[in-house]
Amino acid sequence: MKTEPTRIVDSPTGTMERVLTEQGFDPEGRTPKVFTMESPIPAQGNDRTYLAHTDQVSLFLNVFGPNDGENRIHAHTNEDHAFICLQGEAEFHGPDGEVTKVGKNQGIMLPRGTFYTFCALNDEPLVLLRVGATVDPDKSPYDRIVEDGSPVLGNSSDNNSVECIFQPGAFFR
Repeated sequence: MKTEPTRIVDSPTGTMERVLTEQGFDPEGRTPKVFTMESPIPAQGNDRTYLAHTDQVSLFLNVFGPNDGENRIHAHTNEDHAFICLQGEAEFHGPDGEVTKVGKNQGIMLPRGTFYTFCALNDEPLVLLRVGATVDPDKSPYDRIVEDGSPVLGNSSDNNSVECIFQPGAFFR
């Protein structure tokens, strides 16, 4: 199991883009990949653990410290994605005041262009399986925008990101 966060605040490349680039992708390779969903739990901030990907689908285990979550309302312009709650409870917010709670063994599908943010509830850590699907393979699936249409990296301080600090001895397995 990893001991250091994958997420780096203010890295010039987004976390998922950087990790998937490091993993590489062989479009001719059609080998199944077994993965294990486990991660340290943050006391502060959030982190992503790479699980698997193809040329159009990515799987990450996203972990959030108590009361942490996605920071600013944003949308992904070339990716449909879903979050499946494995531990804790999340409250999703839309741009017009919409509120949706998602608990353990529930999920939410967010089509490309859907503006949202969310946070962990009840002073508990949150663990989500994130499944992303690229819509147009000729465009980046990592682009995210805020409500005025300007781009923002998920791990930037402009997105109110904070350093991830793992809670000693706390793990999702």
